[in-house]
Amino acid sequence: MHSINRTVSYHSRLNSGFLLSGDNSKKPSRKYMDYLCLRTLCCKGPPTPRPEYDVVCIGLTGSGKTSLLSRLCSEAADNIVPTTGFSIKAVPFQNAILNVKELGGADSIKKYWSRYYQGSQGVVFVLDSASSEEDMEVARTELHAALQHPQLCTLPFLILANHQDKPAARSVQEIKKFFELEPLARGKRWILEGSMVENMDAVKESFAQLIRLLEEKDQDIGRI
Repeated sequence: MHSINRTVSYHSRLNSGFLLSGDNSKKPSRKYMDYLCLRTLCCKGPPTPRPEYDVVCIGLTGSGKTSLLSRLCSEAADNIVPTTGFSIKAVPFQNAILNVKELGGADSIKKYWSRYYQGSQGVVFVLDSASSEEDMEVARTELHAALQHPQLCTLPFLILANHQDKPAARSVQEIKKFFELEPLARGKRWILEGSMVENMDAVKESFAQLIRLLEEKDQDIGRI
């Protein structure tokens, strides 16, 4: 009988994942493992780009918008001044980048907020939970107007009850009741969380929730 040729080429043995030292050997060789490592290093492409979302950030002067955004961008906190017009910051997170357009909260600027709403995919509203009753009323009026604005009413909202570390700060439940959020925002995607610059981990988690809402909205649009 003719003998069976058992010779296997080096290349084919690499592709099969084994270098045969005998008919029954199935142990991967060192050369093959080195080959795999080299191929992994050479063929590894650039990291997957993070999605970017355009977000508008509004709130009255003194609510703490600028401080929170500056801390999220790891900027120095000793030279922070209130935004007098508007500023744009690219705020990086693990799975997304938020291009946040922060609008100043002075009376002379609030009336122009709506001019900067176009193109927004989400909204961050920051309020001073320890402010006076009068300022709370103004903040409620502005939030209601934003929630009902044609360019914002279908967008995800993150509402931050800031300055929770102040003695006079109202709780999140008190804010929810005072701002009448349950009936007003029914059917909308919104989040209400307490915040303070001394606990940026909690602030980052609040923004992570907003990013999840933005991702869900993207998926909903993709299914249409």
